[in-house]
Amino acid sequence: MQSPVLVLKDSLKRESGNKVHHGNIQASKAVADIIRTTLGPRSMLKMLLDAAGGIVVTNDGNAILRELDIAHPAAKSMIELSRTQDEEVGDGTTSVIVLAGEMLHVAEAFIDKNYHPTVICRAYNKALEDAIAVLDKIAVTVDLKDRATMLGIVKSCIGTKFTGQFGDLIADLAIDATTIVGVDLGQGLREVDIKKYIKVEKIPGGQLEDSKVLKGVMFNKDVVAPGKMRRKILNPRIILLDCPLEYKKGENQTNAELLREEDWSVLLKMEEEYIENLCMQILKFKPDLVITEKGLSDLACHYFSKAGVSAIRRLRKTDNNRIAKACGAVIVNRPDELQESDVGTGAGLFEVRKIGDEFFAFIVDCKDPKACTVLLRGASKDLLNEVERNLQDAMSVARNIIKNPKLVPGGGATELTVSAMLKQRSSSIEGIEKWPYEAAAIAFEAIPRTLAQNCGVNVIRTMTALQGKHANGENTWIGIDGNTGEITDMKERKIWDSYTVKAQAFKTAIEAACMLLRIDDIVSGIKKQQAPGASQGPSKPKVEEEGDADNEQMIPE
Repeated sequence: MQSPVLVLKDSLKRESGNKVHHGNIQASKAVADIIRTTLGPRSMLKMLLDAAGGIVVTNDGNAILRELDIAHPAAKSMIELSRTQDEEVGDGTTSVIVLAGEMLHVAEAFIDKNYHPTVICRAYNKALEDAIAVLDKIAVTVDLKDRATMLGIVKSCIGTKFTGQFGDLIADLAIDATTIVGVDLGQGLREVDIKKYIKVEKIPGGQLEDSKVLKGVMFNKDVVAPGKMRRKILNPRIILLDCPLEYKKGENQTNAELLREEDWSVLLKMEEEYIENLCMQILKFKPDLVITEKGLSDLACHYFSKAGVSAIRRLRKTDNNRIAKACGAVIVNRPDELQESDVGTGAGLFEVRKIGDEFFAFIVDCKDPKACTVLLRGASKDLLNEVERNLQDAMSVARNIIKNPKLVPGGGATELTVSAMLKQRSSSIEGIEKWPYEAAAIAFEAIPRTLAQNCGVNVIRTMTALQGKHANGENTWIGIDGNTGEITDMKERKIWDSYTVKAQAFKTAIEAACMLLRIDDIVSGIKKQQAPGASQGPSKPKVEEEGDADNEQMIPE
């Protein structure tokens, strides 16, 4: 027979485990509730005060959570989810948090009934496998050459964002930019590097409609000698350098002792000849424009302007890489190693323009650019920042489609189909795992329910009607139109989601929910600060008195 004390200990341990679970679940739900209202096209905006005292107005899940300062460890790991989602696929940052919060919420009932967390996690993982299988079944392949379809996909992504009100503008910019920088890897694969080769340049002023994708690059620089060098060159020959065009200075302090006065002029002449030699090696290739990442001395500037060559110095490395990709040049480290093949001849026009009160250099009209700049104009800095965030999401969606051209229905239709299929399958699952599996199926309905809430329609009626339509796994494309709250066919309304985004959201949400459920204790490794005035000395060992022995609980053997 089990000792009563051991039974008591076991129940106490379970009690403390349950407390931790409840704490984690409550914290996760709190994070999900913060951004629940930002899901869908009729969503609310949040105004955030950042650490520097500036304001951010956005409804992008990741941008909101990034600014939160939360101490609870479970809430912190929830915030990491949206960052992961943003880095991996660039969209679905709000959905993933809402879904993970709901998964934990439905698990709470089973924790109360003393289900072991491992059982719940096993059921959740089974549900995830089946959900991905359903996604594969309902996904449709899209033709990348059909621009209207691509526009529809990117628009349904942006429709939920602040810039949805500007129609096709942002979608056009995103598709143009990603199409330019796409590189064929062979075997039907395409690589699109948004971070490296697409630069978003925000210039306040003008109208949002003036924004455009340049067939080339622009950067915030002017030529070294504006009066002497040309500011507009047609079909320029461009040389890109990664070395200084000035006399080398010593690494540490160098003292040169000259005995004769003539030696001083010899020393200066040597410096001049060194620079002249460098410039002649470059001018041999008859360039029109020389760009270097390092410094360019006055003497080198003189030689270039004399030869009618424009020069730009101290350019960022990232900008230099983009210019190389745009005009077909190769960045050279030493002028004496220059070859004809290193000269970039792909650009159609080099021009320096004044926008506002700053000068910008444009290298545009390139033949086959593999890098580009998106020029954004707008009324204020806050507006431009939000447009940039939305544009990044739109470009990520376009990239996902180019990489994996599969679509699933949007407007909560996918989640409802997955939910209906999982409910059907739950009847064939044996044992204790059946109930958590069914709960996971119900949790998927959180997305369409939240969409309905944010539209301002009657949630219960709408959800009942939708569940009825999806009851037997049919009507896959029936979902909610986020603008009006009507139940319609997503194909007709052109409301789509990328397969990659959905699959990633499901995986991230369920795996994170499982991880948080398996935490049964939180141990703090941070020393608590002593109250002011408390003695800093080492604490004295406590000596037990005879009377204390009676107060201890005696544990029977």
